[in-house]
Amino acid sequence: YQCMLLQKVMLSPGGETFELWRKPPVNLYLRIWLFNVTNKEAFMAGKEKLRVQETGPYVYKELMEHYNVTFNDNGTLTTIPRHPLVWEPEMSAGKEDDVLVLPNIALLSIADVVKDTSFFTRMGINLLAGQTKSEGLVTITARDFMFGYKNPLVTLGNKFMPTWIKFDKLGLIDRMYDFDGDFSTVYTGETDVRKSGLIDTYRGSPLLPHWKGEHCSNVRGASDATKFPSLLQPNDTVYFYRKSVCRAMPTVRFSLFTNEMKTIMGLQSYRFTFPNNSLDNGEVIPENKCFCRNGKCLPAGLIDVQDCYYGFPIGVSYPHFYQGDPMLVDAVEGSHPDKQKHESHFYIEPKSGLPLDVTVRFQINMVLGDVSGITRAAKFSDMVLPMLWTEFRMSKLPEDLNNRFILYLNVLPVVEKVLMYLLFSTGIMFLLGSISRIL
Repeated sequence: YQCMLLQKVMLSPGGETFELWRKPPVNLYLRIWLFNVTNKEAFMAGKEKLRVQETGPYVYKELMEHYNVTFNDNGTLTTIPRHPLVWEPEMSAGKEDDVLVLPNIALLSIADVVKDTSFFTRMGINLLAGQTKSEGLVTITARDFMFGYKNPLVTLGNKFMPTWIKFDKLGLIDRMYDFDGDFSTVYTGETDVRKSGLIDTYRGSPLLPHWKGEHCSNVRGASDATKFPSLLQPNDTVYFYRKSVCRAMPTVRFSLFTNEMKTIMGLQSYRFTFPNNSLDNGEVIPENKCFCRNGKCLPAGLIDVQDCYYGFPIGVSYPHFYQGDPMLVDAVEGSHPDKQKHESHFYIEPKSGLPLDVTVRFQINMVLGDVSGITRAAKFSDMVLPMLWTEFRMSKLPEDLNNRFILYLNVLPVVEKVLMYLLFSTGIMFLLGSISRIL
């Protein structure tokens, strides 16, 4: 049985686990909540602090696939990730054409990028912002904000700063799901079955270029949530990597009791979560100091990921700044952190490393410095603006797949033991019969 299980969890050409990993036959959903600004006039007049209201969810089905797979000679394979999204109107609380008031990403990003440049550069941006009538808050549809809209500042940036702005429209989800040029090398499990399905290198390196120091940049051994380590032990640390998070996030098993497991549709699982202080910038965990950029550390619960978002001043947190510095919650009215709603979890079958229930939640924020030199952005100086938060969810396996793994993981071990005892008992009976005939 053990040999059969090890063969099952390896990624081999045409193998069952490989096909499950290559194109997971599960329902993956991306839920998106946008932070609609409800007091634009009062905020811009300086009478009130910014107030936002969560709107959504806007739900998309993610058709995840590992494309163009090539098996290598060293126990790895190389693949290109694909994550196309399909709109699910019946599952959504909002409509794609909902009209909302949201931050003007183009103006505020450019204002932040040029904040330390010469007076003449800032004067030029002020003239452009005036000519294009750009404002810090824009009225826009949900779809345009998520997947891109023509913005005159982006168009000019694409023309005059092509090394920075390489696209002609700007949308947050569109940028999060830009996998152009990406490829990863993944362990097959041939040399170490525990590593089956885990990342060896991403874009040709085990280290992300965005961070200094291996502690912050390493992605080797991380999972993209399609397959976790096989033969998982209760005290293991499991790493999760998603490009939009810009790092490999550690997860640890959560349990009130030492060996507590949860049964999901007949399969046993461990529950893993992101540990406390996992978004710390070195204040609690000294090794996390490498997540600070240019010597500047963001408040606890907020990670600077601008290098993963084309230099835009973007910071990642948990939804509603859950587990973050209280100053983040207080700065903008409308944040209500809630453990039940905003915590992530991973239920993993430990023998196979199969994900049984995965929920990953993160928030995308704009983290601005002193942008007072750009007149139309000045009101937003030194602010952290929540823009949207996402939930990546796989709640259960398809029934036929679940039943197959119940057979592999629950039934066959029992059958093996029964056969072993039957053979042992039969052997004893033959031995006793032989002895009785001799006597």
